[in-house]
Amino acid sequence: MINRLLLLMALVAIAASGFLLPSQAYAVDPPKEVRFAFLNGPRPWILGKIDGSFDKAFGVPVKWVRFPSGPPALAALAAGEVDIVRVGSVPVTSALSRGIPFKVIALSGVIDTSERLVARNSIKTIKDLEGHSVATVTGSTAHYALLAAFKVYGVDAKKVKLVSLNPTDQVAAWKRGDIDASYIWGPFWHDLEKEDGHILLSSGQLNKDGYYLFNAYVVSDKFAKDYPDLVAKFLATFQEKVNEYQADPEGSAAKIAKELEQDVEGAKQTLAGLAYPSLTDQLKVEWLGDGPTTKDSNIAKSFGDQAAFLVELGELRAADAPKSFAPFIDSSYLKKASAK
Repeated sequence: MINRLLLLMALVAIAASGFLLPSQAYAVDPPKEVRFAFLNGPRPWILGKIDGSFDKAFGVPVKWVRFPSGPPALAALAAGEVDIVRVGSVPVTSALSRGIPFKVIALSGVIDTSERLVARNSIKTIKDLEGHSVATVTGSTAHYALLAAFKVYGVDAKKVKLVSLNPTDQVAAWKRGDIDASYIWGPFWHDLEKEDGHILLSSGQLNKDGYYLFNAYVVSDKFAKDYPDLVAKFLATFQEKVNEYQADPEGSAAKIAKELEQDVEGAKQTLAGLAYPSLTDQLKVEWLGDGPTTKDSNIAKSFGDQAAFLVELGELRAADAPKSFAPFIDSSYLKKASAK
């Protein structure tokens, strides 16, 4: 009886001191696994797939679920089939406007040359795309960039045949001669460039015209509420993988290409075609902001611009677009991860 009493007193003392037992570290019981949605693109976080860093940080297994593009990955998030998704900014804008419950917690990369408009060598300028077929993934960051390029360079979109295909099918269509150009992300553009293709434009070139594109990490509201510590651990581990990549870009690209069964040079160029603001930098108003500044952040404003694009495209009703996307951006996990 005395031993039981002493044990109870010890547990109370531990709880009072702020130290939690493993089973108490979560709002609910620990998850059996954490499910990541990835699009098979070469990214630094894949290094964590290779060495199991996320599994070690979480203390539970990670299940990596592959999707061809962002929209189906976000549909899986809405269905409760995945917990954390790396996805382009345009699909995020669309999904938030449709009421899918998730939060943007960080940027995984800012798009520069990792997404490109590639055309056959006979097509010399963007204006020359009129009268030709151009493939892209509908509702993606590449689609947004393509239509932005049409505006900037005076292309009559009605004179261009847009073809909606996932990246793998775009490569196959290119090889068959079914399409003349493609706005696509790496490493798929590498296959096009190897076969009678050249770059007309990369997404970073549109920044000067006010078009910003990026990839984000999003987490379902339920997972974030139940496991806030895991979300912070996820971001801290992601930063470790970015640091690892930046310390050895070539070696990291080789590992990632092998894991994804892709061409090493394509992986190398894709990884180099993204900017990786640190977790601390992302708390600045230039990126996501720190909570109080989020409403004025460039990312919140960019989501608004992309919502206007989707409305103009007819993919979104104006009434559905939020007045501000700041409430859907949660920087608290960036703060926790940065503190670690």
